[in-house]
Amino acid sequence: MERAASRLESVVARSLQRAPAQESALLAWPVACGSAVAKRTRALEFTNGVLHVEVSDTGWRRELAALAPRYVAVINRYSAAKVERIEFVVKR
Repeated sequence: MERAASRLESVVARSLQRAPAQESALLAWPVACGSAVAKRTRALEFTNGVLHVEVSDTGWRRELAALAPRYVAVINRYSAAKVERIEFVVKR
């Protein structure tokens, strides 16, 4: 099972690194945050090293901001473009 997971991670990494740099960080967001968080958020844009992610309310923004360094590290393992930080934006 561990071998299959390793292969899957390898496939995901190669796919994201082949994506255009501006898109790879956006595409890596659900991989980094997991399906439960991905269902409640949306990666909006990636500019100047900043990934902007839409969240439903200030509570989610606060909670996810605490996890942002972990998400940045995971995204940078996969993304073709380096993410410096994540900004969480409350949905209007």
